[in-house]
Amino acid sequence: MSTNKSANRGEFGLIGWIQQQQNGDATHLALGIGDDCAIQQQLAQQDLLTSTDLLIEGVHFNRNWTNMFDLGRKAAAVNISDIAAMGGTPQSIFLGIGKPKTTNSEDIKAFISGFLAECKQFEITLAGGDTCSSNTELMLSITIQGTIDSGTAICRTGAQVGDAIYVSGTIGDSALALQLFQQGQLPDPYLAQRFNTPTPRIELGKKLAVNKLATAMLDVSDGILADLGHILSASKVGAKLELPALPLSTPFQHALANNKDLIDLALAGGEDYELVFTSPLHNLADQLQPDHKVVMIGTVTAGSDTIVRQADGSIYHCQQGGFDHFA
Repeated sequence: MSTNKSANRGEFGLIGWIQQQQNGDATHLALGIGDDCAIQQQLAQQDLLTSTDLLIEGVHFNRNWTNMFDLGRKAAAVNISDIAAMGGTPQSIFLGIGKPKTTNSEDIKAFISGFLAECKQFEITLAGGDTCSSNTELMLSITIQGTIDSGTAICRTGAQVGDAIYVSGTIGDSALALQLFQQGQLPDPYLAQRFNTPTPRIELGKKLAVNKLATAMLDVSDGILADLGHILSASKVGAKLELPALPLSTPFQHALANNKDLIDLALAGGEDYELVFTSPLHNLADQLQPDHKVVMIGTVTAGSDTIVRQADGSIYHCQQGGFDHFA
């Protein structure tokens, strides 16, 4: 039978089609899709990294703002980013889909194609998962696994007083795109791309871990203030941030020129999936160029407070909080 017909023949036809799409060799897997469990071989002196994520339509994504291919890419990318945040190498990913009866198989195929396309960029194998029907919205459950040399993972607990605070890329783009979508406006294409298909910073994370350049790190999913706050809380330290140092894209700067309040989106907007990390090296930005763009945005301080300082030295008070599902 043809691939398309197979994918249209119920749950097991879809599973068979997915298995056909994941046709690459994975040397780390003794057994992949097709049994009750995948079997992953572990090398000596390596730690296994595992992260899970739940994505629910209407909470995490809106299909009016993205196509199914890009949704698949983003669903994979935001999980790959968790491995980047520890400095690891992603290897296997597992996908659970709760499919509404109103969602046709072509939409699911487009989603899977985007999901696998993102995984292929990082040589990640879809090693298993589950499918079921959903009486409500589209629901996605994703687990990702990766590896790192034993004892070298960059956790949240290592920030020290005097460390520099860095962030990769630019921040606020995704939050600004979301705000414009919610207002019924079309964002600048660059902003929309940052919202719909973020880029996991795997190579940067690995370089920081291998060379022991970072003392603490995570990825920016809930906003720089909230996510940096997780590092500070875990490390029992505070921070001083310099507002003019925040890395902002050209489209964000253009919007900010017309509305100064948008700076809060850079501080608290979230879904940038950049890496925020601390390091004892205050010249690290120069060392990482030209391969990786990072900017020093502040320093780690004693105590527990986070102070955001404006260009004139006055304290800036952000009017937004980072994203919290249960707030």
